[in-house]
Amino acid sequence: MTDPAATAQAALDAKTKPRGSLGRLEELACRIAAIRGTAEPGRLRAAIVVAAADHGVADEGVSAYPQEVTRQMLANFAGGGAAVSVLARAAGAAVHVVDAGVGRPSGNIAVGPAMTRADAEAALAAGRGLATGLEAEIVGLGEMGIANSTVAAALAAALLTARPEDVCGRGTGLDDVGVANKVEVVRRALAANAVDADDPVGVLAALGGAEIATLAGVALGAAATRRVVLLDGFISSTAALVAARIEPASRDAMIAAHRSPEPGHALVLDALGLEPLLDLGLRLGEGSGAALALPIIDASLAILADMATFDAAGVTDAGR
Repeated sequence: MTDPAATAQAALDAKTKPRGSLGRLEELACRIAAIRGTAEPGRLRAAIVVAAADHGVADEGVSAYPQEVTRQMLANFAGGGAAVSVLARAAGAAVHVVDAGVGRPSGNIAVGPAMTRADAEAALAAGRGLATGLEAEIVGLGEMGIANSTVAAALAAALLTARPEDVCGRGTGLDDVGVANKVEVVRRALAANAVDADDPVGVLAALGGAEIATLAGVALGAAATRRVVLLDGFISSTAALVAARIEPASRDAMIAAHRSPEPGHALVLDALGLEPLLDLGLRLGEGSGAALALPIIDASLAILADMATFDAAGVTDAGR
């Protein structure tokens, strides 16, 4: 069987440039060829799924913002005024906002489980269904939920057997005291919920949230239908880690848009074996980093589809 990535690389090697001179742009085109199962993927449509939910752990004071901001931001997304809305428009991508649990907070993970296993499985199934219905070949993962960086930190700590202090960052802008509290809350969550890292759905139910579970399902559904799964920051990448632990083959469909300053993000990306396209100090979430990476992806596919070959342009190929 023909290898789409190898065929795409051979096509790139025939373009009017020194071999490999477009670096990671060539790697990106070949990776997308492999994901799509064709050496000629063409230009792809993109959609960003922004899943939103509230979290009981917000009661522990782990965010600089009050919980009602989740609901308020939902209206901002709908009005097109959020950062991801602006960046997606600039990139020509659709934004799909999913209310996965706004006004219906998950359980406080510092004292008990976030949700039942049945609830986690239902959110995963909802995400899978959403992904398969999207009219897009690139699916970006975005999220909104006050306190969800704490939830992601707890998930990452459990799945990676990492120390809470190694996965907790400033989130929405916590000071040093706030970060120390966040670390302690994650430590309490791990103590309150006995989880098995080899049971990712169980870990998700105990320590996750509805929007993270939904995004994990979106990643699984998109990967199963040969779509590119474009990760945003720490929280959506942690959702992708859950997906990869449930179905390891889904990792092959994933591309990391950027690396955020959240310390846990680098650990999650390393676990997924992904090197991000950008490193711009972004820590907003929403899918904003995924939107920013879309023009780079489009450029890589344009090179593969439209750049002239040595033969067509009548240019001598020194590589022969």
